[in-house]
Amino acid sequence: MPNIRAAAKRVRADRKRRLKNLAVRSELKTAHRKFAEALQKGEADAAKQILQLLVKKLDQAAQKKVIPRNTASRKKSRLARQLAKRIKS
Repeated sequence: MPNIRAAAKRVRADRKRRLKNLAVRSELKTAHRKFAEALQKGEADAAKQILQLLVKKLDQAAQKKVIPRNTASRKKSRLARQLAKRIKS
C-alpha cells in the first residue's frame, strides 16, 4: 500500500479504469463471438448486422484508448474480409 496520498489515489483510479477497460474488452469479445457464430451458421444477414455493431464497439474502444487505433482498424478489416468471403462462397 502506498504511503503517499496521491499515490493511493492513483491506485484507486487505476483500479477503476482497469475494471472499466475489462468490461469494454469483454463486450468486444462477446460481439466477436456472436459474429463468428453467425458466420459459422451461414447467417449472412445476421452476421452483417452484428458486424455493424462490432465495428461501432471497436471504434468506441479505440476512441476511449482501451485498444490502440490501429488494432481496431486491423480487426475491422479482417472481420469485413471474413464476411465478404462467406457471402461470396
